[in-house]
This record gives sequence, structure tokens and C-alpha cells, in this order.
Amino acid sequence: MPDYNKITAGFALGAASPVTSGIEDVIYIFNESDFTISYDTNNPLVVNKLVAVPEGTGKIYKFEGTNNSFNAVSKMAKTAVGPRYTEEVDFNLAGNTTDIKKQIQAMGYGRVKAIIINNYKSGDSMVELFGAVNGLIMSEAERNASDEGTEGGYKLKLTSPDKLREPYPPRAVIISPDAGGVPSPTNSVIALELMSK
Repeated sequence: MPDYNKITAGFALGAASPVTSGIEDVIYIFNESDFTISYDTNNPLVVNKLVAVPEGTGKIYKFEGTNNSFNAVSKMAKTAVGPRYTEEVDFNLAGNTTDIKKQIQAMGYGRVKAIIINNYKSGDSMVELFGAVNGLIMSEAERNASDEGTEGGYKLKLTSPDKLREPYPPRAVIISPDAGGVPSPTNSVIALELMSK
């Protein structure tokens, strides 16, 4: 059995880096077919490279919100073949244009992957990839024209496709902004900004 499936350490909470809930009000989303993902050979929970397919043509799209309007959830379920994870990313889109409707419709039919930035910055999982193996689909898109919370915008939820759970929890993204750069969680944010449109 691989080492990553065995408990090898204990943890204690400290005053130096207290846990902080929530994610930043930014989500990076890309089409499943636009990038290949490479994982650390010693740890499948770490993404160490995102490469556009064909090289240089893939785009990552940045969605911004405010006031803690975004959320991400990972839930484990026991199955006959081991633990599997259902992943969800909730976010809002301000506005009601045909361009917004087109993006919502595309996420309903196609599969995307989402990268979030946790408010908790201590450790290597500051930046996480959701939908790494099976992608995510739009499972909910609700617009209530009189909703004061969204000002008439959309509440959206990306989830794992039915019957297609992820084999691992959300992967840590540790990449560099350029070929010669040093991979780190902080540099991952810089790399995503450079790749986003």
C-alpha cells in the first residue's frame, strides 16, 4: 500500500497560524479539455504543472466576487472501492446578460475545473483544484430578480457529475509562473493571474 494511504503524522493547532475559514472572492475556471494536468510523482495530491492544449492556447477564466460570496465544499463518501469525494464550488455572477447566460449554459453541458484560493494561507494547500479527474458541471443556476443578496444576479453551483466522484480530495496547486520559477502556493497565484483572461 502506498505511503500516502497510511497515517504518518499528527497535528496540533497553534497560535502562530490559526485556521481561517472560507475562500477568497476569486475563482479560476477552465475547460476540462483545454489543459493537461501533471501531478507530483511522490504525492498525487499535488498538481505541479498546468499546460495548455495545444500549448499556449488554453485559457483560464477569472470570476471575481465580494463579501465572501464564494464557497467550496468537499465531502467524502465510503464506497466499495475506497473513499470518493464529491466536490462543490458555489459562486455568484452579478448581472443578467446574454454573455452570462451563454457561460452558464456552457458550464451546464461541458465540464470545467475550478481553482480556489483558501483564506487559510499556512501550508501547501492554499490553492486547490476541484474536479481534477472528472471535472465539474453546473448543477444549479438560480436567478431571483428581487433577491437583495445577489441584486438580481445568478447563484451558481458547480458539482461533480452524477456517479462520478473524485478519487482524491481537492488537489493542492503548487506551480511556478514560468519554466524557470520556483513552484510554491504563492507563485501558483501569480501563475494563475498570468494565465487568466
